[in-house]
Amino acid sequence: MKKVAFFQMDMGVGGIQKSLLNLLKNLDYSDLSVDLYLFERENFWEAEFPPEVHVRYFERTSALNKYIPFDTAFGRISKDLTFPDDVYYDLAIDFNSYQPECAAAAIAVPAARRVEWVHNDIEIKLKNEWKYRVLHTFFKGKYKYFDGFVCVSKGIVEPFRRCAGELSEDVSFSVISNYIDYEEICRKKTEAVTDLAVDLSCFNLVSVGRLCHQKGYDIMLGELKKASEKRDDLRLYIIGDGPDRKKLEQLSANLGLTDKVFFLGSKANPFSCMNLMDAFLSTSRYEGQPLNLVEAMAVGLPLICSENLEKYTDGLHGYKDVAAALVSAKKEEKAPDDLKKYNGKILEDFKNLLHS
Repeated sequence: MKKVAFFQMDMGVGGIQKSLLNLLKNLDYSDLSVDLYLFERENFWEAEFPPEVHVRYFERTSALNKYIPFDTAFGRISKDLTFPDDVYYDLAIDFNSYQPECAAAAIAVPAARRVEWVHNDIEIKLKNEWKYRVLHTFFKGKYKYFDGFVCVSKGIVEPFRRCAGELSEDVSFSVISNYIDYEEICRKKTEAVTDLAVDLSCFNLVSVGRLCHQKGYDIMLGELKKASEKRDDLRLYIIGDGPDRKKLEQLSANLGLTDKVFFLGSKANPFSCMNLMDAFLSTSRYEGQPLNLVEAMAVGLPLICSENLEKYTDGLHGYKDVAAALVSAKKEEKAPDDLKKYNGKILEDFKNLLHS
């Protein structure tokens, strides 16, 4: 029996939380025991974990630990961590990768090996976000404690290597994509939508994600504005919330798109709304591996995304000129991808990680 510990901050709204939930719900527990350690009780997805997953909670530590060197933060955090007696794991996983608490706990727990999940193209993130540059300066000291790193796409492995600093020659790198729960999507996409009326005579686009700089919604609105000057039937529904919402709503108004762009906020079930649409649109500046694109494929939506996203998803076709792609887009019959090959590889990759 293999024993694994996952460390995650919470189960709030977000791609990291959703990908972890999907993975835990679909692992083979015939020879596996999992403990999930959380620092907050938020549960946006109202997640019901498999009975084989034992959920344990720590108290959240001071936010100031983000702004001191990790070695110091580790000393402060680890003294308050209490693990079950005689616990020992074959693998300890910092699944969060952003919060010092999760890294400190994965390092402090008795375990044979420790790995950290990498969810983003941190090289581009460092160039784009000053706050992340500050935080990375403090927390990059944690990398030397890990035996390996799991990147969610091949496209982010080398950028991580270049930014991680000195690592042991023995450190391992694996690629394990985000698991997508196809059965859940099939079930939820057929649920009735009572709070949204979609004009079926229009070409209806949907985008899902946090309203922040990384996701490039300002770019998206600009591309939609250019395309709308050549066709008047484009409509965009944005599912998600975040720090840039007011700014994006104002930008939409400034571009004269208030009758074409609709901000729907976060939804525990985005799939029923997605199922009403004609295509999925994404213009993120960078990603790790875009969960929402693969979910859209499972719903059966055609993808219209910027060319830069090709590096994060195998087989993805992006567009250099998104506005032109919108102008020429036509309604198609939905063709859902059951993701059997995609998800099967993820489970096999995780098994290899566990037994390597």
